[in-house]
Amino acid sequence: MKNTRLIEAMFYEQSEGKNVRCVLCPHECVIPEGKVGLCRGRMNKGGKLFSTTFAETIALHVDPVEKKPLYHFYPGNSVLSIGPNACNFRCENCQNWEISQERVPTSHLSPERAIEIAGGEHDCIGISFTYTEPLVWFEYVLQTSKLARERGLKTTLVTNGFINPAPAAMLLPFIDGLNLDIKSMDDDFYRDICGARLEPVLDFAAQAGKATHIEVTNLVIPGLNDSDDQVSRLVNWVHQNLGPDTPLHFSRYFPRYKMTRPETPIPTLLKAAEIAKSKLNYVYLGNVRDNVHSTTYCPNCGNELILRSGYSVRIKGLSGKSCASCGLQIPIVL
Repeated sequence: MKNTRLIEAMFYEQSEGKNVRCVLCPHECVIPEGKVGLCRGRMNKGGKLFSTTFAETIALHVDPVEKKPLYHFYPGNSVLSIGPNACNFRCENCQNWEISQERVPTSHLSPERAIEIAGGEHDCIGISFTYTEPLVWFEYVLQTSKLARERGLKTTLVTNGFINPAPAAMLLPFIDGLNLDIKSMDDDFYRDICGARLEPVLDFAAQAGKATHIEVTNLVIPGLNDSDDQVSRLVNWVHQNLGPDTPLHFSRYFPRYKMTRPETPIPTLLKAAEIAKSKLNYVYLGNVRDNVHSTTYCPNCGNELILRSGYSVRIKGLSGKSCASCGLQIPIVL
């Protein structure tokens, strides 16, 4: 990783000696001189904390917004997708472990250049901070999102939601939409599989749900979080804390990184969707070839609103933000 620019990090405190305590995320790493925190994106240098990843991205791609996945946020549009070489989780099943858990070469991308590429060189609605964990890229995401807002571009996060309330409150006003990965409703899963905790993620979800458009993804892993009880607990929590109109995406797991469990059976995903639809109005399946469970239907009359085949999108039954058949207002950002 090359560091063309080190900037002083936000949200840290002096600790004993020259140690510093990072308070960006709930790990609150105490970092000795010359060392980095668990996320690898923040370094103690001379008793001050610096971002080591500012404006350094591991990827630069134009993606459909549906790939995030965001199904109720400017459907059919594209976003410029970028991310840091850092993460504050250590998930055994990480789908992007090569760029989140390993050191890899990065490319310099200033906030100004990111805006130029997204808004001028490509027909994008904005920028998505994604692929790894953008919340540990805090200073860059905040600065770029403010600039995007000034230029009329949208910003989205694809995140694990592991951040403290104060930095979240500073960032969320500049985020137009996010997809939050709630990995399990068991704290033991978070501790054993991810090296983290559940409660801060749920706290952030509730905080974000009051501030911006939010969709939730749950990667369904056989034998770990696929029981009817686990699914019901997740569905009940989303219903009670984010509301029945919150889109919920169940995604199919495949063996990856350190996890060798077999892929999720399709019937397991279908059962999860069935449970969720008893309380939530918009339930989708991901990582499967299933147009039925990627289509958006009116929860009142069943009219097909948005048809999806892979990343091909056709808005069919909407009149503005309302169902063209029965007139129900649909919770969608257009």
